[in-house]
Amino acid sequence: MPVQIVKIALIVLAAWNLAVMLIYGWDKFKATRNLDRISEKILIRMAFLGGALGALLGMQLFRHKIRSKLFIMNIPFALVINIVVLLILKFMLGI
Repeated sequence: MPVQIVKIALIVLAAWNLAVMLIYGWDKFKATRNLDRISEKILIRMAFLGGALGALLGMQLFRHKIRSKLFIMNIPFALVINIVVLLILKFMLGI
């Protein structure tokens, strides 16, 4: 696999994690103003779909969902899954 494709994939992954982090911040903003919220299912799914680092950073940076057992258990687990998938891809592609 060409190095250029790998670089693009990493940039896309970084952008996705930044987006997830900002979405956590947006949901926190909405929570403080009693506005319609983003569902917890969506927030957790974004983490499992490659955005776990962004979700974890968003939780810490915005102090959002830090008391929810659902998030305390699932987001670190999603991070482990994200890392395992990346390692499997790394070894399968020989990068």
